[in-house]
Amino acid sequence: MALKRRSRPFLRDLLRPGLRLVIVGFNPGAVSAARGHYYAKPGNQFYPLLAEVGLTPRPLSPDEDRTLPRFGIGLADLCPWRAGPSDILTGSDIRRGRVGLLAKLRRVAPRAVAFNGLTLFRHVFGRTPAPGLQPERIGRSFVFALPSTSGLVNGRWEERRAAFRNLARWLDEA
Repeated sequence: MALKRRSRPFLRDLLRPGLRLVIVGFNPGAVSAARGHYYAKPGNQFYPLLAEVGLTPRPLSPDEDRTLPRFGIGLADLCPWRAGPSDILTGSDIRRGRVGLLAKLRRVAPRAVAFNGLTLFRHVFGRTPAPGLQPERIGRSFVFALPSTSGLVNGRWEERRAAFRNLARWLDEA
């Protein structure tokens, strides 16, 4: 599938000051871009995991993504103007996205920023992390690395669950 590109984002950021958490993805997948909602592809474990660890009171549907700020959660993508699989983003896309993303995150200053994917984290910070709290900071925001919730990343369910549980616990204690 070809990567679609346009000058404006496929999905608008769900960001505002005062959030406890912003979760960052690579870019909108084709299904998310077509539906206009984050993590919309069937099989993505994003919304079930949020509910399971208590970050939302119940499993939300992708169509309810705009309600996440009510729970103190924001969403953004590294390359929001590109839709399709993340593995064909160019180095230029990633560099451009990194600059814009970090500026937005510094401006809204959430308590924590979680990168939904260890490869995504590597593209932003230049190293491959273990899941969990990281030594890097974005302004005043603490940084977490999470295994991707994508259904394309198989065999990591327990690792995802543990990482999201640790993130939720940290947020409750912080």
